[in-house]
Formats: sequence, structure tokens, C-alpha cells
Amino acid sequence: MADRPRIAIVGLGMAVAPHAESYRKLADRVEVAYAYSPSAERRRGFAERYGFPLADSLEQILADRGVAAVTLLTPPNTHLELAVRCAEAGKHVLLEKPLEITLARSEELVERCRAAGVTLGVVLQHRFRPSALRLADIVSRGELGGLVAASADILNWRPQSYYDQPGRGDRARDGGGVLLTQAIHTLDLLVSLVGLPAEVAAYAVTSRVHRMETEDLVAAALRFPGGALGTIDATTTAYPGHPERIGLIGERGSAELVGASLAVHHHDGREEDAGAEAGPAGAGADPMAFPSDYHRALIADFLDAIATGGDPKVTGEEALKVHRLIDALLRSAAEHRPVSLA
Repeated sequence: MADRPRIAIVGLGMAVAPHAESYRKLADRVEVAYAYSPSAERRRGFAERYGFPLADSLEQILADRGVAAVTLLTPPNTHLELAVRCAEAGKHVLLEKPLEITLARSEELVERCRAAGVTLGVVLQHRFRPSALRLADIVSRGELGGLVAASADILNWRPQSYYDQPGRGDRARDGGGVLLTQAIHTLDLLVSLVGLPAEVAAYAVTSRVHRMETEDLVAAALRFPGGALGTIDATTTAYPGHPERIGLIGERGSAELVGASLAVHHHDGREEDAGAEAGPAGAGADPMAFPSDYHRALIADFLDAIATGGDPKVTGEEALKVHRLIDALLRSAAEHRPVSLA
């Protein structure tokens, strides 16, 4: 217990619950030294619920040389400034997605953390679902054969009250709508499995279902470097919300990942089912209706990285891949033309 790293949590809004629950369960590996929000009300509510020590300011955290890392759970448009401040104070950074509100700011954040010599991990926890890990192993072994097609469907539901909250779906604070806020998890997993497409052609709109600044409905076609084709269907208009889906078709088989459930069918007759999940976790009106297990696995991976000096599974560079995809999708929609990712 004596050599547990000390970490701080900065940002105590909606996203904090699975992190706090994970740190509780990882108490034998890590000590939460501080929790901080500019809101005194949020600090009090957090302390009453979780019992972690509070900080009076970010400066208190940055000045404490005993703090090894900071978990940043603040709004997207604050990530660059706060991550750089933490990095320059010698703190490793575990950053809630997205990296930032634009690709340029995301790239700068990754570069500044790299230049400071700190470890940067990004919270894209879908990669840690057991079924996703199994599918990644199947793909890496070439068991499906060469890629023929790949698709992602993110059919979420958010009521108008969700977007009525200040900043929700605003370009200045969130940077985007369904792609950067909801679909990013599934798209990151897709990219981690099959790589970035060579070209995308997309439509993105704000539907009649919502009053918001950014997109709540996206349809896109993808072309991959080897000639495989794909589609993306992403929305927050699909009441009551449905489990996200990734479908892969290969030359020797196909796989379908629906929520945390995996089904694989090989041409030679072999079949495999893995994982199970009841209901569309986090896809409906309550965006936090999901277990903390995958956050806990991601945090444990991050702790391993800072202990060994290695890289976490989701580095800043890894997270930039899905940001490049989302940037290309939005540019294609805005400019009414296919966009190359070469």
C-alpha cells in the first residue's frame, strides 16, 4: 500500500461516477489524493458520496510533487489548457474523451504532453470490453481473412432536455454532436480493429427531433485502403436507444459485436459467441446507465503504464486516429464531397 501512486480527479460532473467507483475498487493499487471542481456544491456532493479528499484549487494539486497523475473529466474545450498545465507540472494525464474540440487542438495536446515527457491516456473504454478484446484477437490472428466490409451503427437516444443543459451539443464547448460525444467510442473501437478508411463520404445534419447547434444524425460511406467498403450510421434520435453495433465481413468469416455481445461465423462452420449485455447500456435517455467495469480495466492499464514507463492501450496518438476520422466525416458533410484520409 505504501508505494501506491497518488492521483487527483479534476472535474466532478456527470462523467465522474464510473471513475470514482473504479478508484474505490482499485484502492489496493492507487490512492486518490484530491478531487477538485470549481463548484463548491459539486465538491461537497462528491465528498459526501465517495469520501475522497478535496482540493481547494487546481494549483494545490499541481504544486503537490507527490501527485503522480491527474484524471481530467472537465468539458472538452478545457482539455488542452488543463492537460498542458498538468504535464508541465510533471503529472501524467488520464483524459476523458474527446481529446479536444478540434483536430488541431487535439494534435497540439498530444504533442505538448509528449514534449513534457508524461504519459497520456485517453478514456475510450469500449476497447476493454471482453468481447471487444476477443474480437481484436480474432482479427489480429487473421481468422476472418482479408477485410471485405466494416460497418458501425450507433443508434442512441437523447431527449431535448439533454441538449437544453448549457453547452451540450454546442460547437464552442463540445466541438460537435453525436460523432464527437457519443459515437466516438464505437468509432474508436472500429478503427482499432480495421484501421482508418482511405476515404469517406458523409452527410451530417441536425434533425427535426432536436434543437441544438451540432449534428445529431450522420450517414457515411467508407472505402478502406485494401478496397473494402463500409458504412457509419450515428444518431441520438433513435428512441429509446439501441445497443451499438460493429459488423465485420472477411474473406473467411464474419463477426458482429452488438453492445458487449460477440457472434463470429467462420466459413468452415465454426461459430463462437462471447459476452452478454442486457439492454442498450448508455444509449438511452440516461447516458451513464452502464457498469464501471470497463473504466476500471482502462484505469488499471493506465496505472500499469505509469508504473513500468510503457504505453497505455489508448495513447494520445491512438486517440488521434478516431479524431481524424471524425474530422474527415464532418468536413465531407460540410463540403459536400468525399474526403481522403491518406
